[in-house]
Amino acid sequence: MHITLAEQLSEIEAGAWNRLAAGGYPFVRHEFLTALEQHGAVGGHSGWSPRYLLAWEKGELSGALPLYLKSHSWGEFVFDWAWAQAYERSGRAYYPKLVAAIPYTPCGGPRLLVAPAAHSETVTAALIDAAKTLSRELQVSSLHVLFTDAAQAHALEARGLQQRWGCQYHWHNRGYADFDDFLSHFTAEKRKKVKRERRRVREAGVEIRILAGNELGPAEWRAFYQFYRNTFLEKSGVVPLTQGFFESLGTTMAEHIVMVLACHRNEYVAAALSLHGGDTLYGRYWGANQDFHSLHFEACYYAGIEYCIREGLQRFEPGAQGEHKISRGFTPTLTYSAHWMLDPGFHTAVTRFLAEERNLMSGHRAELSLHLPFKLAAPAASAADGVHEHD
Repeated sequence: MHITLAEQLSEIEAGAWNRLAAGGYPFVRHEFLTALEQHGAVGGHSGWSPRYLLAWEKGELSGALPLYLKSHSWGEFVFDWAWAQAYERSGRAYYPKLVAAIPYTPCGGPRLLVAPAAHSETVTAALIDAAKTLSRELQVSSLHVLFTDAAQAHALEARGLQQRWGCQYHWHNRGYADFDDFLSHFTAEKRKKVKRERRRVREAGVEIRILAGNELGPAEWRAFYQFYRNTFLEKSGVVPLTQGFFESLGTTMAEHIVMVLACHRNEYVAAALSLHGGDTLYGRYWGANQDFHSLHFEACYYAGIEYCIREGLQRFEPGAQGEHKISRGFTPTLTYSAHWMLDPGFHTAVTRFLAEERNLMSGHRAELSLHLPFKLAAPAASAADGVHEHD
């Protein structure tokens, strides 16, 4: 086995790359990562400079690790601002750092990609060691692997990286026949609240449509992008993804696209875009140009749950943060990242911090689970439930 480095995904044949991502997780597919490059979300002045580590055996691509040389911490959703400040107070530069992540995408999944016929443990170990070597060569402050799955988090820990836990809110399909069956497991009070929210959307004259990628035309993509752009301008004043990026996904990954469109008086007023892969639906982007009571809950949560039940999907990850999701049936679920600081003293300090944080996160998750809406407590999500083992 030998390791090479590529700075553009176009250097790698799409079929060979996608054979590494055969588990269905959409965000590591060649089409998704290439769209980020082609439409300026990474590279250039974005602060995300691609560095793809490639493992080869007998001339065949047997593994890969998508890495980015980062000059900031935006778009990661695993927050290390305090680490950066502490590092810089010691008189050193925290940036650049090296990050294995899907830009702007807090969805758990595989970061170390391995061909089905390859020996997983060998390829994984080689890629982790190569990432550490590259970190030294680039003289970065640190290496971070974000939103990986549980098994890879343990493999990273075994080779010196320290685990960090987070918490998201995921819906799990317990074999529900339909949405009413799902609601039948709620307490009367919580069930009444969800029904009232859905009724308010209907009474406002808002129609909900769920379209697959191949059903979306230019009008739908234009409307969606305007909603998406409004959301980001209101939140941060920065819009990281272009309309061309989304239209590219609609062309190259149509089979992974699910869009919820809200219509009022024959005009689009809101949209929520998700991607699906394997047995999971991933809610990603939402926006609206009018304010209707409870429409966000309908478009971003309830329509997605109905879609998962109808299509037989087992999990719905509606995005990062949002404790309000708990009362609507989304279970507090662990997420994983792994971190390695090149400075031994700083690495020791971070190790202590993460051990304390994991204890707090475990207790926090247990406390949040007490507020689930079910009549009988739903089975607590296991560590494996925290991510998609695909991801």
